[in-house]
Amino acid sequence: MIRAVIFDVGECLVDETAEWGAWADWLGVPRHTFSAVFGAVVARGDDWREVFEEFRPGFDLSAEREAREEAGLPRTITEEDLYPDVRDTLATLRADGLWLGIAANQDTRAGRHLRELFASDVDLIGLSDDWGTAKPAPAFFARLVSLIPAEPHEMLYVGDRLDNDIHPAHTAGLHTALVHRGPWAALHPHDRKSDRLPTFHIESLLELSPLIARFNENHR
Repeated sequence: MIRAVIFDVGECLVDETAEWGAWADWLGVPRHTFSAVFGAVVARGDDWREVFEEFRPGFDLSAEREAREEAGLPRTITEEDLYPDVRDTLATLRADGLWLGIAANQDTRAGRHLRELFASDVDLIGLSDDWGTAKPAPAFFARLVSLIPAEPHEMLYVGDRLDNDIHPAHTAGLHTALVHRGPWAALHPHDRKSDRLPTFHIESLLELSPLIARFNENHR
């Protein structure tokens, strides 16, 4: 049975369109140009941070984040950035009696925003900056599993990426749900692992409650 559901953040709970647009503006390049280069970087399997190198070789992401903050343009995560299915999904899953968590590669500033938005909705908010390890490292999922009052095979990790979310969670013994949205979603149909790894394929988080209920009924 699935007793706990844990969510990634970017392109799972949070639509990052505004943040990527803010980076394009900061770099002084047209947003559509930034998006095109971002897509090319992702398509060739490179780390997303490489997109900055394409426009500014030697780009220091941490330093530029600080510069944006000093300029009064820090990264924010607000209610408006959440996908429209998030609130109803969390409320429904909570009503279903499931333990809920958020675990993702996020920095301390993003963590403050996430706690403001979700502190009363979930049982855990775990961040790579706080844990000193990041996805897809096995240590990240080992830490996650150690904090949840369930066995790994009773957990469901929900994410938008095969490489950072689905594959490492599956390797750690968790069930997984691949949500088809965000820039990586367009590439998954071309990866054979996208068919066999996820426990569930979903277009909306609202599909989770009935899918989990059906799964649990079949695994009593």
